[in-house]
Amino acid sequence: MPRFDSRAETSSAPTKQKEMTVAKAKKTGKVYRIAVLGGDGTGPEVVAEGLKVLAAVAKLEKIKYKLTEFDYGGERYLKTGKIISDEEVEALKAFDAIALGAIGHPKVQPGILEKGLLLKLRFQLDQYINLRPVKLYPGVETPLANRGPEDIDFAIIRENTEGLYSGMGGVLYKGTEREVATQIMCNTRAGVERCLRYAFDYCRKRKDKKTLTLVAKTNVLTYTSDLWWRTFHEVGEQDYPDIKRDYNHIDACCMWMVKNPDFYDTIVVSNMFGDIITDLAAMIQGGLGVAAGGNINPHGVSMFEPIGGSAPKYTGQNVINPIAAIGSIRLMLEHLGEDKAAARIEKAIMTVTGTKMKSQNAGKMGYGTREVGDLVCQAL
Repeated sequence: MPRFDSRAETSSAPTKQKEMTVAKAKKTGKVYRIAVLGGDGTGPEVVAEGLKVLAAVAKLEKIKYKLTEFDYGGERYLKTGKIISDEEVEALKAFDAIALGAIGHPKVQPGILEKGLLLKLRFQLDQYINLRPVKLYPGVETPLANRGPEDIDFAIIRENTEGLYSGMGGVLYKGTEREVATQIMCNTRAGVERCLRYAFDYCRKRKDKKTLTLVAKTNVLTYTSDLWWRTFHEVGEQDYPDIKRDYNHIDACCMWMVKNPDFYDTIVVSNMFGDIITDLAAMIQGGLGVAAGGNINPHGVSMFEPIGGSAPKYTGQNVINPIAAIGSIRLMLEHLGEDKAAARIEKAIMTVTGTKMKSQNAGKMGYGTREVGDLVCQAL
């Protein structure tokens, strides 16, 4: 489970979930309720460093919050056979945000936790936006030749609850020579439009090139891509005339993201294609150790996580990179409207990557996981 600030006050509840008050509440003002899902493998370790930085910046910026820790993940499943119930998901709606470590256990068959926990949370909490800032920090190496931090700074907005991931489809005559398998790419006008509007608003907020690029496959996926295409231009023309609209086929986007990453400002993309290009984007920004993301419900509870996975082979060794988890806390604060605190964390991350760390790879950073968290706190 995550290691919390030792100054936290601890109390037990009948549900056996631990609530820890980490900032002294004032008589007035918002107290953010944050659910913590450390999860599997190195997830609890990196979440602990993110929460360490949260405690430090909260003290500086006078932010009040309360953490509640939950044990959802592989160990719980192996012990009880339970993943997460509908009632437990419903209870998470009472929180302002969720901080997630990682899901994925080597003793649990792939797909069980991913569908039973991650996708269930995204769908039932209606986290219909996957937000992936793509920024190359100072001192971080990219595999792209002659590229630096000034060249890689864009955002990907991925639709998060429809498309191929909606689960529509099935299997007939399984295990026979007549077997048929289908997986339906289902998109709705309402789902597409709300994702596009979020992307247009986010692009406008960035105030960079004010260019929103739609990524799809209009020349082959003529039904679903046409829905995205028409809605993209209708919404853009009507409500966002100040935002330039551009388009890439998904295969072309993969090429251009490597050849000319500096072209992009904000990308909006469907679920499956977004899953692919966000991992490509993580590599060009220096690897999974620095890549953070958010699963966003603009009107409900959102979940923030490093995208690198549980990395079980590094569990308990104090060698995994916590920068992505710290970055996910930055995203969480930005989403909650604590822009000063979020900017302070990002500046501290850039100081540490630019002046302290030798590498972003596990075991080669020059510091341990906990020490990197300490360095970011000091740089605040």
